Amino acid sequence: MGQAQTDYITKNSDQWDKWVDEHCYWTIPISHEEFVAAKAGNYSLYITPQRPIPKNWLGEVKGQSVLALASAGGQQCPILVALGADVTVFDNSQKQLNTENIVADREGYSIRIIKGDMSNILPFSNECFDIIINPVSNSYIKDVHLLWSECFRVLKRGGCLITGFANPDVYMFDLPLTTELCVKYKLPFDPLRDLNSRDYTTITQKDGVQFSHTLEEQIGGQIETGFLISGFYEDKHPTNDPAGYDTYIGAIASKLTEYTAIYYATKSIKA
Repeated sequence: MGQAQTDYITKNSDQWDKWVDEHCYWTIPISHEEFVAAKAGNYSLYITPQRPIPKNWLGEVKGQSVLALASAGGQQCPILVALGADVTVFDNSQKQLNTENIVADREGYSIRIIKGDMSNILPFSNECFDIIINPVSNSYIKDVHLLWSECFRVLKRGGCLITGFANPDVYMFDLPLTTELCVKYKLPFDPLRDLNSRDYTTITQKDGVQFSHTLEEQIGGQIETGFLISGFYEDKHPTNDPAGYDTYIGAIASKLTEYTAIYYATKSIKA
């Protein structure tokens, strides 16, 4: 496939940097007013596009050590800090991490910021976090098994992983989207395997390099690692995608959401 196609981690990092430059909706940080409201306990914390996590999932986070995994951009972390958590953010996009610094400077707090790739061993010691917050993001890595294992390793006993992920069905349709949804790819979808060089270049220039993962990998993988699933919900994709940029997969998600959920979220406990 060539170096440009196999080095997908770097390509995805560059893609998210590009989306920051384009002021993509998913890279816009919360406002000062939202931060102040969160300090008063009035907040909505999203790991999927439209439905906030139940507040009883998060519980009392004051004094808790939180890993915001693939969560830079100033959307989740400032809320967690406002609630009193000790937050470490780990992300593959330098410009998303820069936004975290900007918000921290604006609101006058400190946050630990680390650039890295969650497809590898995480650079943290065993059992050092109480909570992991992981918005929809693991479609940008090829294998989720190591991810679940690493999350389990760095969580303290009794700690929780709150994560969002995409419905794999989104990736079975023709890319780019024609007028109607047309099934084309067998699942799980792997662009390094399933796309020819021309389609790979065309699609990844807009979407980055995304992989589908089966529900067995997503939910079953957490259970096999040792997590106990204690919460679950579904979410839709905006029918008028607010991202402010045109992507093929986003267009499919916007259309498919008329028929089914596009995102899932789980709360899992390290028993």
